[in-house]
Amino acid sequence: FASITASLCQPTIMQRAVRTCLMRGGSSKGVFLQAKDLPPAGALRDEVILRIFGSPDKRQIDGLGGADVLTSKLAIIGPPSIEGADVDYTFGQVSFVAKTVDYGGNCGNISSAVGPFAVDEGLLRDLKRDASGRVTVRIHNTNTGAILQAEVPVNEQLEAEVEGDVAVAGVPGTGAGVALDFSKTEGSVTGKLLPSGQRTDLLECEGFPNPIEATLLDAGQPTVFLRGSDFFEKNIASCPKKMAEALDEPTLRRVEVVRGAAAVKMGIVKTWKEAEEKSPYTPFVVFVSKPSADQPWDLTATCVFMQQVHKAYPVTGSIATTAAALLSGTTANEASKKPSGALRIGHPSGIMEVDGAVEDDGKNPTLARAALERTARRLMDGNAYIPWSVWPKSAL
Repeated sequence: FASITASLCQPTIMQRAVRTCLMRGGSSKGVFLQAKDLPPAGALRDEVILRIFGSPDKRQIDGLGGADVLTSKLAIIGPPSIEGADVDYTFGQVSFVAKTVDYGGNCGNISSAVGPFAVDEGLLRDLKRDASGRVTVRIHNTNTGAILQAEVPVNEQLEAEVEGDVAVAGVPGTGAGVALDFSKTEGSVTGKLLPSGQRTDLLECEGFPNPIEATLLDAGQPTVFLRGSDFFEKNIASCPKKMAEALDEPTLRRVEVVRGAAAVKMGIVKTWKEAEEKSPYTPFVVFVSKPSADQPWDLTATCVFMQQVHKAYPVTGSIATTAAALLSGTTANEASKKPSGALRIGHPSGIMEVDGAVEDDGKNPTLARAALERTARRLMDGNAYIPWSVWPKSAL
């Protein structure tokens, strides 16, 4: 793959070519770029990325973005900058309504494609296939500083496998399973599993007559856990699809007020009104409810991120959800049917299972284990083209 894509990266007379790969990771899709093919981190890099995606424009008609929060995602891959990692990976959520690339957190679904990308691009040294037919890729997520571990199935030629029998809710068909270990992502942004030090907090929210009780937890991704019953009728709160449908624009605006208040409590922004502009991606908001006896999962959950409803469920959000569900005294724990082990999360597109464990001494709980399996697939590689006026020859 490396030699093929390298040969494609040739300049044109009228536009600059940027080597590009489209990857699906889990239930998300993203543009994968190598750091060496971009300007250094900063304003010019972001201008280049926005032009590649066609942002800001809600249709992203003049770029590669998919005009959806699940497909307007970015991964920048480079050589490792810290000991113990094989590659650096920077995630960006590219807005299509604002001129913004948000680097405030990580996307677990896109993370699942980093290992296969690194394998096929020849970015790993001393690649060795173990007895189970997998290679281990240690991924340094620069957004959070955490190291994720991906076990990627490969063939005898050390190419990432594509076909397999692993199904991911929200993705048609099956594929080769990529095992992801997020155990070292506690305090991913705030530095603490419980940023406020409390298992539940009362949030004073503008326009709400009473405080909103929530759990604020940071593992994989800072996440705000709200009771579905505090926002929806019981018959709606018990069903993730119905909750997703009920989250119309007026309700989402109310959710954003709560998210902003939580972001202040977590130390992410100074005022709740800053959250949408300065940190639109972080934190996530998750509505939780206890499943009925006939529902085949342990926790009902619907996620809101980037001021929209997640059509499936975010991987990093699932790590936080598992930690919260296994930690006594949280809003997620009171709604969960399973107090330990693998947690089955019922979401709008199906079920996601996460193997997790929390060590709790009553004062300083820690995330002991968080692992799950996703699939990933290379969809396209070649060049993206941007006008020279965006990235002039003189700039680099």
